[in-house]
Amino acid sequence: MIEVTHLFRPLDEELLNLLKELSAEDWNKPTVAGTWRVRDVAAHLLDGNIRALSMQRDRYFGEQPPEINGYRDLVNWLNQLNDDWVKAMNRLSPQALILLHEATGHLTSKYYSSLNPLDEAIFAVEWAGESRSYNWMHLAREYTEKWHHQQQIRDATDRQGIMNEQFYPPFISTYLLGLPHAFRDVRAAAGTTVQITVTSSIGDVWYLTRNSESWQLNNDVKEKSIVTSISIDPDIAWKLFSKNIRPYDIKDLVNIEGDKELAEHVLQMVSVMA
Repeated sequence: MIEVTHLFRPLDEELLNLLKELSAEDWNKPTVAGTWRVRDVAAHLLDGNIRALSMQRDRYFGEQPPEINGYRDLVNWLNQLNDDWVKAMNRLSPQALILLHEATGHLTSKYYSSLNPLDEAIFAVEWAGESRSYNWMHLAREYTEKWHHQQQIRDATDRQGIMNEQFYPPFISTYLLGLPHAFRDVRAAAGTTVQITVTSSIGDVWYLTRNSESWQLNNDVKEKSIVTSISIDPDIAWKLFSKNIRPYDIKDLVNIEGDKELAEHVLQMVSVMA
């Protein structure tokens, strides 16, 4: 279980401090989030707060989804909701966006703190292959959303702040929970292990092992079972697994030893709804 409840409030404070120091030019800078500018990403983060309060806390679903026949239909619908919101938020000034973040951020954090981590979550974490999730996993997913979108703004405006030992490890640990699902169709002999290292003091090492029926993350690994080893820089890792960059963009920046086909499955993992 990854504990993130205590981090929502300080992460939001970092966001508010960041938004308040942006210049008029900064607000219109492009980001790694496709066509979204800094102001669009800030608007999307606000949408996250409002959706959490309306749909999760208040159980109010004002806009019903169309018929959903699989993962791709769900992603397409979410993308449409996101685009509709961002377009509407073009009517707001940066000052108004900040005001609304101030009004909703602490309420969202308070709601998240009220949840029992072992109760069933309102939404499952689909990118991890879950049809039902506990609240702790749902909250960890919500944390990754807040973290990686704020980092998109920081990356675009060349500002540091959350690539540190307080905020980054829970983010990347949650993303890598998607590895077993990413490997669900990969065949290998039982005991085959892939080692994934996110480098530097804010990174860690993960081991993905094939048992008789599936792939599992584990800590008890025999060195001789490791057939593939991948080392990724933290800055590359968050962009890669958020689908802001793809494996061909960083093929010369990732160190791979061993079975390159298994390594490719790691690099193809996407830990967002995309």
